[in-house]
Amino acid sequence: MSTAVHARSTLVVGTRGSQLALWQAEWVQAQLKQMAPNLLVVLKRIQTSGDKIQDVPLAKVGGKGLFVKEIEEALLRKEIDLAVHSMKDLPAELPNGLTIICVPEREDPRDALLTRDGKTLDALPLGARVGTSSLRRQAQLLHARPDLQIEMLRGNVDTRLRKLQENQFDAIVLAASGLRRLGWDAHITECLPLTVSLPAIGQGALGIEGREDDDFVRDLVVKLEHQPTRVTVMAERALLKRLEGGCQVPIAGHAVLHGECLTLEGLVASLDGKRYVRYSLDGSMSEAESIGTKVAEELLDRGAQPILQEIYGAA
Repeated sequence: MSTAVHARSTLVVGTRGSQLALWQAEWVQAQLKQMAPNLLVVLKRIQTSGDKIQDVPLAKVGGKGLFVKEIEEALLRKEIDLAVHSMKDLPAELPNGLTIICVPEREDPRDALLTRDGKTLDALPLGARVGTSSLRRQAQLLHARPDLQIEMLRGNVDTRLRKLQENQFDAIVLAASGLRRLGWDAHITECLPLTVSLPAIGQGALGIEGREDDDFVRDLVVKLEHQPTRVTVMAERALLKRLEGGCQVPIAGHAVLHGECLTLEGLVASLDGKRYVRYSLDGSMSEAESIGTKVAEELLDRGAQPILQEIYGAA
């Protein structure tokens, strides 16, 4: 280690205040306490722009970084020592001086459909009301079922579940990872196959963000690093960066490793799901970021460019 673990007595972890964000931060807190028993690890809740704006689709207010901006500012001001994010909330480019210092092992990356009566996506009635805040999910759901009525659904996981139970929607779509982490697997009607709903970039993974020059924190959290998850997420984020996308744009990407071979599948779709560009590429895990860039460029060549231009122009 470049700095002894006992060099600091307290570590401050920044997090959003939602139930899921707190679960994720508390998990990291518990791991750190186990690794450094003499270190006091405290959580600092920070309200982000995305948390404050609940009545407007995120894409309308500039989806990039809405759930991380204030937390990153606290990191740069040294009010916190590290931040725990859902990786899918992190923009493709981070502020100068900050980096993803650790990527723990990924949870289930799929989207989960939840219904009150156990109906799967195929069995939903004609014109069923489906709640989601994600343009990516909207585009893919409409591609599979053009008859569906997609309606905006914001709020924490428990708020969204309550709205389903109150009959405001016939179905809602959430990340399976969040439901599993909170122990709410029983609410899942079906996990949507990747052929139907390709996940958001980094979905299911956590990103622990810190200052580039903070060797103490980097040396401490390195034990939580899961290299296969970092490699696949790097490929997905390279795809996102090349497409200049934010978390609310209908861009999807998912990478898997088979030994040393990495497969990345990417997708761009129009908001109504009628235009739908999908491409997959295999390569060496050592070329993860290059594969991400190549998939993005292939998507652009195959028709993604005008789709994205229209969406960015309307945002």
